[in-house]
Amino acid sequence: MSAPAPAVRVGDSRELVLVDDLTRTQIVQYAGASGDYNPLHTDEVFASQVAGYPTVFAHGMLTMGMTGRVLTDWFGVDRLAAYGARFVAQVWPGDTLTATATVEAVREDGGATLADLTVTTRNQRDEVVLTGTATVRVG
Repeated sequence: MSAPAPAVRVGDSRELVLVDDLTRTQIVQYAGASGDYNPLHTDEVFASQVAGYPTVFAHGMLTMGMTGRVLTDWFGVDRLAAYGARFVAQVWPGDTLTATATVEAVREDGGATLADLTVTTRNQRDEVVLTGTATVRVG
């Protein structure tokens, strides 16, 4: 049985620090967990000398997965009905990421009360690295 849904109103928001000083080890651990061993994320020489990036960078799905925590910590995993994201910029080793979720609408649909949210993740330089939307069941 799930916990009662939090009461929400348009404009309510939550912020969560997702990671402080993302490490190369965390990026490689995600590669192992996901099976995505693209050398842009795991091979320093390939990323810098072949592909021309300053270093390896995090998988977009790692950023998306971490960002989802702002939603699941607020509403619970079982209330998340939809979640999508757009990867706006690379996430580099050493980055600190903070996600913000904001309620944009509360609506009725098929007897359920749903909240539509926007989600934004920024790095320590206040640069947007991910934008997204989500829908959660709140009643």
